[in-house]
Amino acid sequence: MFKIFGRKSDDKWEREFLEIEVTEPVDCLGDFTFNFHWQHKGEKLDPSWKIPGNDFTFGESVEHLKRNGNIRINGDAGHRLASSMGVDLQYFGGTGKDMDVGDIYVEGNVDTRMGISMTRGSIFVKGKIKEPMGNLVEVISDVKGYRQFRSITDILTNGLDGSKLIGCQIIGRKFIIDDGTVKDTIGARLDVEAEIVKKGDVDLSTGILMRKGTVRINGNAGKNTGALLNGGTVIIGGNTDDFTAIDMIKGTIIVNGNAGKFLAANKKNGTILAKKGSPIPPTEEKTLLSSDQQILIAHGFNPHGFKKYE
Repeated sequence: MFKIFGRKSDDKWEREFLEIEVTEPVDCLGDFTFNFHWQHKGEKLDPSWKIPGNDFTFGESVEHLKRNGNIRINGDAGHRLASSMGVDLQYFGGTGKDMDVGDIYVEGNVDTRMGISMTRGSIFVKGKIKEPMGNLVEVISDVKGYRQFRSITDILTNGLDGSKLIGCQIIGRKFIIDDGTVKDTIGARLDVEAEIVKKGDVDLSTGILMRKGTVRINGNAGKNTGALLNGGTVIIGGNTDDFTAIDMIKGTIIVNGNAGKFLAANKKNGTILAKKGSPIPPTEEKTLLSSDQQILIAHGFNPHGFKKYE
């Protein structure tokens, strides 16, 4: 099951490798949520299930990563590779905080949603990657023949640690992303006072579970923008798709356009400022207060045309 590689003195090459053999793409490899197990209660995926074509389970592969072991996927990976990798999820009895993990190496291609809500570790890929990808940016690879991707949240929280960015730059506490990719879950679980600026459109769940900081999207965003937002600020320069601010706990969401249908579903608290939207009761459209206008001005917007949803 395991194999040791010792090509370099760097500790990543001294870790145990768990070899996963796949003849066709397998979804949710290295997925710390097991495809959001709390929603389907094991009907779609359970940690006890064996990975097709292998003698070990999805749960054992995640535990290997948690022990700082590496995984090598010999073939193509499917959707949602390394979802929430690096999070010690409370649902499974963890602390809810980030944790050090090993890395994932893919010898083939990777399908969509790679690294959604990922907070630690690296993913190395030899083949092609379908977009949208997750909370990741590319860095100059440590390993020849592979492209390397790191978590945006990890870089802002723990620093570059020698990595050199591709298509991005950091100026002070501002992380500017202009790599031409479409991403999901940008800024997931961010808990430091920093700003992420993404040029272009994004897809799902921008700012999910953020506690501190700012994510600014200079384009449109997909569904579930600001989902479970627990502090900080999410700013969308264009429109969002439906379910913006779903399960929002606190913080601020600004949409310089249409915030979509089912706005603020199950919202607990927080401020939503948008030019248009269709809220779910009891949230309703209200007139801006002076304090709301000041928030918009502080973030570079003319308050005219904006509404408040609370």
